[in-house]
Amino acid sequence: MIRRITAAALSLTALLALTGCGGDSSAEASSSKNGRVTLTIGDQAKTLQTILAASGALEGADYQVKWAEFEGAAPLYQAVQANAADTTYSADLPALQALSGGVRFKTVAALKNDGRHVGIVVREGSGIDSVEDLKGQKVVVSSAKGSVSEYLLANVLQENGLTYSDVKVQYLLPTDAQAAFASGRIKVWATFGVYQAVGLEQGGKLLVDGADGRVSGYGFIGASDQALADSGKKAALGDFLKRLGTALKWTDTHEDAYAKAIVERNGADESVAKTLASAAYSQVLPIDAEVTRTVQGVADLMNGIGVLEPNVDVAESADTSVLK
Repeated sequence: MIRRITAAALSLTALLALTGCGGDSSAEASSSKNGRVTLTIGDQAKTLQTILAASGALEGADYQVKWAEFEGAAPLYQAVQANAADTTYSADLPALQALSGGVRFKTVAALKNDGRHVGIVVREGSGIDSVEDLKGQKVVVSSAKGSVSEYLLANVLQENGLTYSDVKVQYLLPTDAQAAFASGRIKVWATFGVYQAVGLEQGGKLLVDGADGRVSGYGFIGASDQALADSGKKAALGDFLKRLGTALKWTDTHEDAYAKAIVERNGADESVAKTLASAAYSQVLPIDAEVTRTVQGVADLMNGIGVLEPNVDVAESADTSVLK
């Protein structure tokens, strides 16, 4: 299981793979040689590409789509900064980190899930039965400082009258943490997705997950300043977002078919694919006052524990004119 997950879910190669209609691999030109607008869509681990292909939601689009594929958010944002991709796709915290770091983009649409894909897993028999029992414990966070797993930890500590300094945080990549958890070397693991599911299979129990607002459940599609300044690309992006919304609704009502597409297109095994399908975003939403208020709260809490600079204004970082 560990080897399969490593290959399917965490091959951190930061590889840019542009697929689609050939031609210039940069995102600089609005139109290809045949005069059609080309959007270079940033993606992680073929997630959006798989959803849109399986649902057929891009059929009939009057623009071309090229895919800029990465295995993580950081290299995707670097590509947008270098104008090698027009759009971004990530959870809220990678977007906040990129905005804080000066990447030139605007968020243009919000994505939403229920937050169950993030959780704190503890070993059976550890004596840890509540969040209050975490006081004085070492908590392994996957995969890095400023992740959504770390936000869940910080938020539930605060909700239960504890501070972040009441626990000892260690950052580990998910595969390393998974091995340590399975062997009993760590008792508490803040993790996500496939790794959360496997931790529960390997002698763990769920202490708390991100449902019921414990994480925001929001992600973002963003667009580079250069793409937004191009009227052709901006119009195409507005249509793309509507089609993505249709595709996400399809995954919500066709979870088995979506899981099958993940197996076929990404090489994941069936158990991994089912976990990924169940954790998918299910909606594309305008960035309204509720979104900005919630995600600003995420930014402020993470600033409070010292992992995000206090320079991100979520409302000011959005362009609400694209998704209408």
